Amino acid sequence: MSKKKNRHVGIIGIGQSQYSSHREEVNQPEMIHEAVVKCLKDAKLTMDDIDCVVHGNMELFEMVHQPDLWHTIGTGAFGKDEYRITTGGTTGATLVCAADNLVASGMYDIVLAIGFEKLQEGHTTGGITNMADPLWGRSLQTGALTGATAADVIEEFGEHRARRAAMKMRIQMDKHASRNPNSHRSFGLTDDQLDDLMQNSPPLVGDLRLIHMCSQSDGACAMIFASEEKAKQLSDKPVWIRDHVTVHREETFTMFPPEQKDRDPLTQGYAAKVLFDRNNIKNPVDYFDVFEMYDPSSWWGLDWLKQFMQLEGDEHLKMVENGDIAIEGKIPLNPSGGVVAANPIGATAMVRVAEAAMQIRGDAGGHQIPREVKHALASGFGGTFWTVLTMLEKDLDW
Repeated sequence: MSKKKNRHVGIIGIGQSQYSSHREEVNQPEMIHEAVVKCLKDAKLTMDDIDCVVHGNMELFEMVHQPDLWHTIGTGAFGKDEYRITTGGTTGATLVCAADNLVASGMYDIVLAIGFEKLQEGHTTGGITNMADPLWGRSLQTGALTGATAADVIEEFGEHRARRAAMKMRIQMDKHASRNPNSHRSFGLTDDQLDDLMQNSPPLVGDLRLIHMCSQSDGACAMIFASEEKAKQLSDKPVWIRDHVTVHREETFTMFPPEQKDRDPLTQGYAAKVLFDRNNIKNPVDYFDVFEMYDPSSWWGLDWLKQFMQLEGDEHLKMVENGDIAIEGKIPLNPSGGVVAANPIGATAMVRVAEAAMQIRGDAGGHQIPREVKHALASGFGGTFWTVLTMLEKDLDW
């Protein structure tokens, strides 16, 4: 997306359902309806005000084809223009990008975006397995369940320090999750449990343990995007989308990667560089007041902190060790608790943007950062190292 937009776009409504491992008391349209109703109420609008609906999830996971047609009774989309999007784990972030582009282009003035997943009705691993070649794609069938990143971090920084940093990061995310009533998983973890968790949490793959890993959740998120003129008319605190970037390695993805020193740059670091360069962000740690990162596991979150914030050496480890990523820290990371706290996959990346916007508005409740938030960054991740980065602003002064 070009830095120069046809017209500015503001987020004027946000709604989230409760996230849980099993939302058995509602069907898919009912669960989505929860988020849509909250979103419309937040924006003080009705469906009559909505020009277009953008809808997305991972169809393979619930194994329901074109669910947007069924969901019109929950989305209110009947008779309206609608777009359906699926891009893997990045679906929620892609919904945000699409809604922003549809409004910025002038095609629509007000767009409702809805991301969801009801994973207890399907089978995530079954869905991933069916979209990969059984021989050449077998490494993909684990999804985010991999110990490779842990091995890389340990190789670079040593077992003791790397393992402690990853677990400290996990504990910090749980502290944030405990303040967020929408969290699916919050355990009340404390720093005193660090050594016990390192030794006794069940192992999954290599140094990746169960406590490090995200779960899967049922839930939905809805957001309303409006043109600058409409946003200023309808909201006293719109959050402005400054820019977003999408980077993936679809054509170059390989099951047999070269040695670490010979690998291409990660999409996280490359996306950040592109976005920051074209927006003249020289020091992202100093510029951003909050970062909502798509962190499928504590090991990936630890490594990607370095990539996204364009850090050198062991700066990312020091940030975790010194508490800089805490809500009260230098750059709060995932005040919501992140993906390890709730993971309704088709909505997960949208939740990152929604939570970042709530921080700018100052209405995140118990997990609100205790100082003014003007600049926010949100990431999405999925598939073949597919990264989406979105910049949000409180004011239109850039």
